[in-house]
Amino acid sequence: MDDLETVITCPLGSECREIKDGKVYQCRWFKKLRGKDAAGDEHDEWDCAISWQPLLTTEVAKQVVGTNASIQSMRNEQVTGHQAFMRLAQDRSI
Repeated sequence: MDDLETVITCPLGSECREIKDGKVYQCRWFKKLRGKDAAGDEHDEWDCAISWQPLLTTEVAKQVVGTNASIQSMRNEQVTGHQAFMRLAQDRSI
């Protein structure tokens, strides 16, 4: 199976970009994604917006996890600070 060539085709039966009659016809979903990979190398790549969805969904999920971790850390600092304040306030009221 690995010896066979894989040909990617559009499930809608269209071409992403083609030249006809002296004009460039481009699918509205054919989008360029620009960014850096994990190694820090920059990439500009064109592909169908539908095919970008799994990659983008995974990236958003990673960002949400990172944001949640930051919020939890901030919450923990707030709780620690509040507990220290309450101890000080209690000591002074005695």
